[in-house]
Amino acid sequence: MTTARDLFTIAMDPRSKDSVGQGDLSLALAGAELIDLIGAGAVAVDGDRIVPGEPPTPDDRLMAEAAAALTRQAPHERIEDWLWRRGRDLSATYQAALEEDGELTRKRSGRLSFGSEHVEPVDTPAHRRAADRWKEKEPVLVALASAVGIDGERSDDEPGLDDEAVTTVVAVVHDAVMELEAVRQRRSIENAAFANLWRGP
Repeated sequence: MTTARDLFTIAMDPRSKDSVGQGDLSLALAGAELIDLIGAGAVAVDGDRIVPGEPPTPDDRLMAEAAAALTRQAPHERIEDWLWRRGRDLSATYQAALEEDGELTRKRSGRLSFGSEHVEPVDTPAHRRAADRWKEKEPVLVALASAVGIDGERSDDEPGLDDEAVTTVVAVVHDAVMELEAVRQRRSIENAAFANLWRGP
């Protein structure tokens, strides 16, 4: 499992009291992929730009897709631009992949067989690994989850992120999620104003 898969699994946990928006999660998943590529030595971060190294050969197909999507020509892509480009519908892509791999199952809420359908993680070794990382408050996973509003209940005396490149990526994920929320609020205000206009005095 990758950090992105672990993050998606944590976000889908039915015991979580925090609901996560698909757009927010997609941005964080793109950030998680980038962090794993940094960890694999496949990319470096120069300021706010992603500098690809040797093309990696990840076992995970979604990570392979992420690596293939890197911009290899100068000027290299900004982290923020990568998050928006790679993050487009990425949560749906991860959901489909995890369902296909048997890591997620569809369930109906309520007692009625025609109740609304939702997905839940299956109890697999990969799911248990993600749960262990979460329980141990692994700093990268907690930081990315926090960016999308999942409360990791992290205390001040726990170790933080010790890699400057990873810290930069997490900070840009936070900014992108805040920007997305600002866009949502602006649209909500515009829609309300439009509705009032049609409603009249």
